[in-house]
This record gives sequence, C-alpha cells and structure tokens, in this order.
Amino acid sequence: MTHRVQFESGESFAFCDDEDTLLRAALRAGLGFPNDCGVGGCGNCRFELVSGDMETLWPEAPGLSERERRRGRRLACQSRPASACVVKVRLSDEYRPAVPGLRLAARLTDRREIAPGMGEFTFHTEAPARFLAGQFAILHPPGVDGARAYSMSNLPNEAGEWRFVIRRAPGGRGSNAMFDRLAIGDAVTIDAPYGRAHWRGDPVRDVVCVAGGSGIGPIAAIVQAALRDGGERRIHVFEGARTEADLCFRKLVPGESPALVYAPALSAEAEGSAWAGARGFIHAHVEAHAFPVERCEFYFAGPPPMIEAMNDLLVMRWRAPLAQVHTDKFF
Repeated sequence: MTHRVQFESGESFAFCDDEDTLLRAALRAGLGFPNDCGVGGCGNCRFELVSGDMETLWPEAPGLSERERRRGRRLACQSRPASACVVKVRLSDEYRPAVPGLRLAARLTDRREIAPGMGEFTFHTEAPARFLAGQFAILHPPGVDGARAYSMSNLPNEAGEWRFVIRRAPGGRGSNAMFDRLAIGDAVTIDAPYGRAHWRGDPVRDVVCVAGGSGIGPIAAIVQAALRDGGERRIHVFEGARTEADLCFRKLVPGESPALVYAPALSAEAEGSAWAGARGFIHAHVEAHAFPVERCEFYFAGPPPMIEAMNDLLVMRWRAPLAQVHTDKFF
C-alpha cells in the first residue's frame, strides 16, 4: 500500500510499504527535510502532524523534550505514515541530498581492532559505494530494535567497499551487537548516504579537522579526500583521546604528506609515561593555534561535549563563518 504525504508548503511524495521512516523516505524522494543524526538523538527533524495517522517507532527518543511531545511535535526519523497525511515542516534546499540515498545488501568482510574497544568494520556491496567523504550510513545491528548511524571512514569507490569505525559503548546494545553478534560473512543492509558534514573541496582554504572517539572515522575520510584532491592547502588534524593507546588516526590514514600536520592530545595519559605530546582536552589544543578563520574550513566530529566546546570556540569566540564550519555530533 502507498500513502501520499503532503507538506503544507505544497510538495508531496508517495510513502511505500517498504520504506522505514518518514525522514528517509522524504530524503530518498529528493526533498530537503531538515535532519542531522537520523536516529532520534538530535531533534533536528521535528515536525507537526496536521492530519492523518502516524506510527511512532521510538516514543522515548531523546531528540524531543516532554514539553515538545505534549505540544504534538514528532521526529521524522522515528515516524512512519499509516495513512495519507499532511505534515508541517519547513523544507530547505540545504538539506536536499547531495547523493541519492539507496538501501544496499552488504556483507561483513573484515574487522580489525584499531584501539581498545574500537574497531574498523569493512563491508562489501555489489553496487558501488557512492557517498561524500564525511557522510554516514544507517545500519540495523543484529538482534537489536532500531537503527544506528555509523560514518564511513574510507573514500567512495566503485568496488563497493564501506568502512566504519565503531566504538563499543558500555551498555550500548547496538555497538555491542556489532562486535558480538556480527560474524565475517554475515549480511546487513546499508542505507546511505546521509549527513551534511561532508568534504566541500574548497581549493584555497586550509583544512582544520578535529576528532574525538569514533569521530575519527569521518575525519579520516575527509583527510583522505583532501589529500586526494591535492592543491596548496594545509591539512591540520587534531585527535583527542584519553590515552596514547586510544589514538587511531595513523592506523586509518598511514603514511606522510608535506601537507598534513597531525596534532594529537591526551586527556588521561598516566603521569610519567613516555608520552611527550600535548595533554588536555582537544578543543583547548586547537584554541592554542589561533587559526585565521577566514582562510580555513573546519570539520569536527565526536561526542556532544567536544562538539559544544568546538562550537563555542569557533562560532561564539572566533566568529568563524557558519558556511565554513561542518559538524558531526555523535550521540
């Protein structure tokens, strides 16, 4: 059965039975539906149901406050039309997909540890892996309800190779299922690509990349894209980790380049260890470099506290142009 979804602004599309959520169906239809994380954490895909029936997949999703729920707000990434309906949301061209999204059958072909509790998972699909460096995919971990978003750590390619850096989160059902229940050769569906914190390819500006935790995955992809595209730009990579054993960048992007400056910082390395590099939180390490914001493109990915600190530094204090700041918050 197909349900017609009508927007108050006049656009519409057909929601088919094989679609999973209002958000991803709208994006696959080429509409600019506001979004960020795609899995219920950020709240950027809020909308109001004007008429019709809508199924809610995760009623307790943290992207909505209780006040918003009482006011009838919903999350498109956690909603599924159950009839023809009319929804109210402001569509925008800035959210229109740069690469059309597809659902692809994939198999796990490799998995390697890159740090304690952190792995890089490699999947292969028959179709080419088409995305922009820095984007993410939606996967459904085996035996777990709901979807999870994981960013690609490699470049797009015709061979159909998809790599993801995944951190085993304490108590995280999705990440633990990926480590414990997914064996080499097992099949999953990759729904991709999504995300706007992708490589822009500006030929003039220097690139400043900041990563924390598994945020190193999309940052590694962006750095590979910058190196691939060449030019005279400098590429500064700041990786924040607790200890030296937790650093991952060099395992994902091996080799040296005259254009690349790598500057890690550790927040919990034991005193008296052999570590001679920077200590403390990574945003403070970035601040010490005082980059000329008008000549830089900024990319950062990691846990919410790091993202908030970086936004405060770049937007509030350094007054970096918003068009040059690209953020991927890991919920």
